[in-house]
Amino acid sequence: MMTSVDTDLIRVLADPLRLRIVTLLARETLCTTHLVEETGARQTNLSNHLRVLREAGVVETEPCGRFTYYRLKPEVIEGLAGRFAALAATARTAAGTKRACP
Repeated sequence: MMTSVDTDLIRVLADPLRLRIVTLLARETLCTTHLVEETGARQTNLSNHLRVLREAGVVETEPCGRFTYYRLKPEVIEGLAGRFAALAATARTAAGTKRACP
C-alpha cells in the first residue's frame, strides 16, 4: 500500500502546470523568467506552483543575482517511480491469485 507521502507527491505532480514545470526542469535548470516564457503562465501563478514543488521536495533553488534558478531533484521522481515499479511487480506476481468469494 502507498504511504501518505507518496499520495501527497502524486497530488502535487497531478496538476498539469506543475507536471509541465517538472518536465521542463528535467531537461535543464531554469529561472522563473524562462518558465514563464515556456509555460505561458502568469509569474504569480507560476511562483505559487514552484513554491508547492519546493515544499514537496521536488525542486531545489539556486539564487543567482536577482534571479532564482530551479532544479529538479531526480531522486524524488526515481523514488516515486520505484514505488510504482514495485506495485507492478506485485501485480505480476499476483496475477494468478484470486480470493474466493464468500
